Amino acid sequence: MQKLTIIKSSAIPLPVENIDTDQIIPARFLKSIDKKGFGDNLFRDWRYDVHTNEPNADFILNKPQYRGEILVAGNNFGCGSSREHAAWSLTDYGFKVIVSSYFADIFKGNALNNGLLPVKVSDVFLQEILTDITENPEKEITIDVEQQTISFNGKTEYFELDSYKKICLLNGYDDIDFLISKKEAIKEFELKTQKVYEQ
Repeated sequence: MQKLTIIKSSAIPLPVENIDTDQIIPARFLKSIDKKGFGDNLFRDWRYDVHTNEPNADFILNKPQYRGEILVAGNNFGCGSSREHAAWSLTDYGFKVIVSSYFADIFKGNALNNGLLPVKVSDVFLQEILTDITENPEKEITIDVEQQTISFNGKTEYFELDSYKKICLLNGYDDIDFLISKKEAIKEFELKTQKVYEQ
């Protein structure tokens, strides 16, 4: 996974509450165990007309003025089923950060396991960001993973982040990479343990 340290980017506003994992990636596209390619069908039923299969010009991802590595969504993002493919589709599309005022627990875990940072902010701060970036798509948000802060329009909020997942994000580790990084410490522990048993 890529390292996430400081992310400074314009953002895409999606002011919809209770976005569930079936809306993020519809069930009919869950036919692969390869993480690549899911971004093509991110928000498929919103991005494309279900009858003509043509892009829906009114949907935010199809508007050229909105670009960036950060998605700012309404409250309760990632509810519904536990499918990990939702996180896969968001990262494959190019998002590094999702900002919301609440995340479903399973989605949050799946996101962090796949190098996608869910940043929980206050309702007031979320509304300010959504309103401003909708009117000014070029404005940037800054997220500092080390400091666990999100900054926008001269205001900063602190967000919670599990200490283990923080280490993984900063170093670009998945769970296996983290264990490999501790290989020497594990060997040292094994040697000490072996000596104790031999005494």
